[in-house]
Amino acid sequence: MPLLIDDAPALPLDAQGILELAARSMFHLFSSVSQGMFLVDLSGRIVWVNEGYQRFLPDLGFSSVDQFVGRMVEEVIPNTGMRRVLETGNPVLIDLLTNKAGTFVVSRIPLRDDEGGVIGAIGIVLFDHPETTLQPLISKFALLQRDLDDARRELASQRRRTLAVAGDGERRAKYTFASFIGSSPAAAEVKRQARRAAQSSSPVLLLGETGTGKELLAHAIHAASSRASGPFVSVNIAAVPDTLLEAEFFGVAPGAYTGASAKGRDGKFKLADGGTLFLDEIGDMPQSLQAKLLRALQEGEIEPLGSNKLVPFNVRILAATSRDLAAQVREGRFREDLFYRLHVLPVRVPPLRARRSDIPALVESLGDDLALRNGTPPPELLPDAMALLAGQPWRGNIRELRNVIEQAVMRSEGQSIDAAQLERILREAGVEPAAPVQDTTTVVVAEAEDASRYLRPLAEQVAELEQRAIQAAMKAHGGNKLATARQLGISRATLYGRLENPE
Repeated sequence: MPLLIDDAPALPLDAQGILELAARSMFHLFSSVSQGMFLVDLSGRIVWVNEGYQRFLPDLGFSSVDQFVGRMVEEVIPNTGMRRVLETGNPVLIDLLTNKAGTFVVSRIPLRDDEGGVIGAIGIVLFDHPETTLQPLISKFALLQRDLDDARRELASQRRRTLAVAGDGERRAKYTFASFIGSSPAAAEVKRQARRAAQSSSPVLLLGETGTGKELLAHAIHAASSRASGPFVSVNIAAVPDTLLEAEFFGVAPGAYTGASAKGRDGKFKLADGGTLFLDEIGDMPQSLQAKLLRALQEGEIEPLGSNKLVPFNVRILAATSRDLAAQVREGRFREDLFYRLHVLPVRVPPLRARRSDIPALVESLGDDLALRNGTPPPELLPDAMALLAGQPWRGNIRELRNVIEQAVMRSEGQSIDAAQLERILREAGVEPAAPVQDTTTVVVAEAEDASRYLRPLAEQVAELEQRAIQAAMKAHGGNKLATARQLGISRATLYGRLENPE
């Protein structure tokens, strides 16, 4: 006897009841027709797997459900993107996942409480053999992937090309100001100064620790200058033996000495004619050559080795050093007149620890660069890893950061990198990891406040520093003005004047 409509089960009359019924029905439907399902809590810990998913456990390296449940999802499912769903609350309806258990078409859906907050997520394996069940889609994906890999290889080739050599042999800058990654107050200020320097023809002296990006800024200054169409020639003074530096700078005349080329050899000044000459690590220049460099800069002409002929040149000088040139001048190791010749437009490049809020952007850029060079997906640093990186002192600056990221990428079996991996790499390098910085907002605000302190009239800042020094000395000497004046190296009259009129 057919079922009458009046005898049919009734739908709930309230909207919430209908919603709950639909949710249960969908859950049971996916659990029965999908190839497997599992649930994770907000921390990413697996709390449940259905019977269908359990057949993948042996391929993932687990002999029982008890070994699998309770573990963090990244530990047991390589290459999973579940963490991003938990952090953003955005579902991933269709994705391809490949790991040692195979290739799968998966969905990842956030689970929310009554207030709409994310409390977990559900992972669904829709197909476990997409190479057969989804052959047309996979073929199209493979074609797109091949095109993407070709594009990545081409971009990597362009990035590895350190100098674009034109038909006439001229060398070009390979970076612009967009290449200097960072939006922190310190990074913004150094780019502002460098852009202003690019509009001038005066020498620029880039100061800062090794690995901060001084060479990159030199390229960018040239690229933004009126000489951008001319050559950009660089020489690392620390990398050239002292006995060869003069020939490297000024060139060699034909047959200047036994074994010299019959055609001669152009020096860096000649190669850079009409463009920019970048003198890296100028603080390492031997004193015997400093006088000759000064004369060349003053006269605008050079004399190649073995030649009696003066050759004029038109070159804009950019120099960089990680040394304290002013201290070297005081110690007599660097010529004072050459220092003032170069120290016309000084630009101090901040260390990485002074721009910690730039670390996430730098990590992303470095990861993309590694991915392009290696033809692999870019790495994904988990929040605890990023917090750890933000807390390190980075004595080697961006160069050290790149080394740590590259090691982590090469050692990691999946795309995700956590803090434990980075801690091992730092300790192996002899560095005891510093405490992580969890609140990057605090870092940004602190950097902004630190930079704003110096955006005031210089006289006001000097007066403030004087008052602090006087107060500290007075406190140290118990208010004794004579001892305070001696400590500060000033007369008592000057001290009395400062105390009576602190302005």
